[in-house]
Amino acid sequence: MEHPFPYADDNKRYHTLAYHLKKRFGRRVFKASIDAGFTCPNLDGTWGTGGCTYCQGGSGAFAPGPSLSVSDQVRQEQARIHSKWKDAPVIAYFQAHTNTYAPLDTLKRKYEEALSVDGVCGLSIATRADALPKETVAYLAQLSQQTYLTVELGLQTIHDGTAERIHRGHSYAEFLHAYQILKGHGIRVCVHLIDGLPGETQSMMLETARAVGRLRPDAVKLHLLHILRGTPLAEEFTAGKLEPMTREAYICTVCSQLERLPPETVIERVTGDGQREMLLAPLWSLDKIAVLGGIDQEMARRDTIQGVLF
Repeated sequence: MEHPFPYADDNKRYHTLAYHLKKRFGRRVFKASIDAGFTCPNLDGTWGTGGCTYCQGGSGAFAPGPSLSVSDQVRQEQARIHSKWKDAPVIAYFQAHTNTYAPLDTLKRKYEEALSVDGVCGLSIATRADALPKETVAYLAQLSQQTYLTVELGLQTIHDGTAERIHRGHSYAEFLHAYQILKGHGIRVCVHLIDGLPGETQSMMLETARAVGRLRPDAVKLHLLHILRGTPLAEEFTAGKLEPMTREAYICTVCSQLERLPPETVIERVTGDGQREMLLAPLWSLDKIAVLGGIDQEMARRDTIQGVLF
């Protein structure tokens, strides 16, 4: 039977990371999350303190932790992955905080330590637009010639009013500048977006997807706003100033965003994981299988595919 979407070998109607990596490496590949002990210019006072209002100590909650070396973290993650997928290659995912925010010698040491572990086939490095000095970008460009490299660049929204409200710390223009520099150096870039940010309507979220789609990024991650205990966002929520998205609204929004993104753009994520003990809302997001299935069902119901409105 002919597949409904050209970048799929199953019933998916969008370009999944699993499909992309299987085509790239010829087999299943997984990400090994790492917390390399970095901080963030929006935490340490360089730009601000406290981080984005949704941030609770960085995004690496599922990484083993910086008490272990980078190589030991990779091996621990490999053991977890290999318990189900024996001998599967892994991409070392520098996830927590801003992973280009350190002296170049430190970055080189940590990245190359990860690559030295047997079975590591690439790097994924999460960072911000305001933490990419010229010498770091030049090194990343060299690294991208040696291994499978992705720079995961947080944007979240194109709307500067929202960015200010969530204390993001940089503008859309600054993001565009960093994105263009990375692409000019031939570096694969994955753009992070968050749906359900304070004050944003569905039309604003679709406008973000449409604008990002015009950049033709290599990849995009779509994430639901999680309200975590101990964050400024949690205070807004408990004060009744923030209404989290419903599952139905999120599924509808994601499907509409997929329609507006180029079909060749890899969709590395359509929902995220929140630590159960720290998640205040929306609690429906804990049922990840239901969310993923709901997106598949809605795409099928619409008889639509990624990029149909691009």
